[in-house]
Amino acid sequence: MEASEFGRMVRRRREATAPADVGLPVGSRRRAPGLRREELAGLAGISPDYLTRLEQGRATSPSAQVVEALARALRLSDSDRDLLYRLAGHAAPGLDLMPTRIPASISRMLDRFATTPVGVFDATNTLLVANRPYDALMGDTTAWKGLERTSLWRHLVGPGSRVVHTPAEFDELIRLQVADLRLTAARYPRDASLASLVARLTDASPLFASLWRTGSTELPRELGRRKVVDHPAVGRIELDCDTLIVAQDDLRILIYTAEPGTEDAARLDLAIVVGTQALVD
Repeated sequence: MEASEFGRMVRRRREATAPADVGLPVGSRRRAPGLRREELAGLAGISPDYLTRLEQGRATSPSAQVVEALARALRLSDSDRDLLYRLAGHAAPGLDLMPTRIPASISRMLDRFATTPVGVFDATNTLLVANRPYDALMGDTTAWKGLERTSLWRHLVGPGSRVVHTPAEFDELIRLQVADLRLTAARYPRDASLASLVARLTDASPLFASLWRTGSTELPRELGRRKVVDHPAVGRIELDCDTLIVAQDDLRILIYTAEPGTEDAARLDLAIVVGTQALVD
């Protein structure tokens, strides 16, 4: 079957995107300079088989979420992103929908943090993209699919994370994220994907359902910035976790650092080396 215009555009952009442009290692066994299908699929959070069917025109109705994920993974410009939406039969998101696009300036900033774990999250605390040090510290995030990329789902329903919480810290974290999600839902009342997330969390987690029913939007005045990460290769690392807010795009940027010269700094460096080697292998 002949590829659709959507599939042709995705394939052209994939083949024209260098791995280094999206924070991936170049490697030495490449037949072509562009991204492999499995690499783009991993960055977009979809299966390589589905990406193949999209490119070949055997899948012709990608959801808006898939279109956005591909546009983000390929780092398309605003105009190319809008074109990709139109080719998929969707209108480009307007101001009433929650932003999930990462501006080029944020992508460039992410590339600058070559040795510092950084993750970029949307307003639902869903991971949009992470650099290689973040993956080395937290595990390969390209393997996280669908709701696994949303922090509340991972903590309440899914596999959790490598961050260690006391019971009190966990309760405070969940209260914060539920209140934050409620404020996000109020900002974007017409966003269907956000409403779907709330519905699925309500069905899957009694704790979430209970907290959501309270209607509370009170955010804790202060949460601890120190986080303990239990890394499988180097053990526990105590780190500073700072969150930067990109107000215009409603994004959250998490940055993990350690005080220079400390044992935690040495463990973080080792975790990044070991984890990066594992990702390359």
